[in-house]
Amino acid sequence: MMVKILAVLAALLVLAVVAVGAFLLGREDASGEVTTIVANEFGDFDYAVLNEVRELLDQYYVRPKNLDDQSLFEAAVNGMLAILNDTGTFYVTPEDYQTSTLLTGSFEGIGATVATQGNDIVIVAPIEDTPAARAGLVSGDVIRGVDGEDTAGWTVEKAVLRIRGPRGTDVTLTIEHVDGTLEDITITRDTVQVRSVQSVPPGGVLRNSNGDEVDGIGYVQIQEFSRRTAQEVEDAVNAQLDVGIQALIIDVRFNGGGLLDTTVSLADLFLDSGVILTERDSDGRETDFVARPGELAPGIPIVILQNRFSASASEVLAAALRENDRATIIGETSFGKGTVNSPRELSDGGALYVTIAEWLTPTGTLINNVGIFPDIEVIPTDDEIDQRLDPQLIQAVDLLLGQVRGP
Repeated sequence: MMVKILAVLAALLVLAVVAVGAFLLGREDASGEVTTIVANEFGDFDYAVLNEVRELLDQYYVRPKNLDDQSLFEAAVNGMLAILNDTGTFYVTPEDYQTSTLLTGSFEGIGATVATQGNDIVIVAPIEDTPAARAGLVSGDVIRGVDGEDTAGWTVEKAVLRIRGPRGTDVTLTIEHVDGTLEDITITRDTVQVRSVQSVPPGGVLRNSNGDEVDGIGYVQIQEFSRRTAQEVEDAVNAQLDVGIQALIIDVRFNGGGLLDTTVSLADLFLDSGVILTERDSDGRETDFVARPGELAPGIPIVILQNRFSASASEVLAAALRENDRATIIGETSFGKGTVNSPRELSDGGALYVTIAEWLTPTGTLINNVGIFPDIEVIPTDDEIDQRLDPQLIQAVDLLLGQVRGP
């Protein structure tokens, strides 16, 4: 039976204006609402022509075996969405949507963070003691295929949804290593416990530019913004305040984002007042998220470390603290992901993720496609990377030592 492309594509357009509830920065949990499909009220354009094209292909196309209904349907949907030039608005198949999970601290998959680099899906880092780490995946590996399907042009969201799956099932990744060699690696998925906050710095201790070990400076690395992150950060910082830290480093490098309410709560920990971020919807209406009175570790200097993989919630936090004169940003210009993406369920069991708003920093600067610029730019050289040096962290330590000791 011919796929009813008209009805489904019409539904996709309607979904873009459906109201949403709780948001993710870059990703969002589903509200459970299923939107009714309609097939009219789209001006003068007649989407029924798509059905006509499909019928003509059925009648005349020389290679009928190529006329796979699902593939044609997905191509039609993805072609329409591609015109928007917005990676945050995309279609998820029913199979992939079933494996989607919230950022609740655990998920079933292989345990690796990924990001886009050009047109590639790149391993940012495997999580310690996970199937990905045990399989030998390392930072910089490029995922060229998933279960035999080419990943060219995939979004990060699609890659994550396709790689995740039930515990005990296998996924085969075609990996291009940094030396250019290709390898098919089959990995058995497992339950991955995500540690949202880490308080041990890289290398185990903080050191200054002379290589000397330093104390009195606290450190927290935020790996993602899950529901428990704000409490974890508060507990970690309080524990370090109890032993007398006089400054703090917040490391959001390689952090791809997370939940909005967590981001607001976390920024609020370090602010006594002021705007945290502004939401602007499709009608241009703006809503401010404002810090409440009360502040964790008032007065101690703070440095935020970010790199080009710091995205979404990470960028909101960095901008909120910097523009409220609460922190200095060191590192690289961040990724530039400043939109809210809401999944709306479809009648086929899939979903359409729709960009429904964008975020502005407290001073009204757009984040999306721009990123957050550091106050002090530090880009590791190839030699420093080869020697496993961390010039960004060293710069943060030197700066904070100078602020604590004074001129």
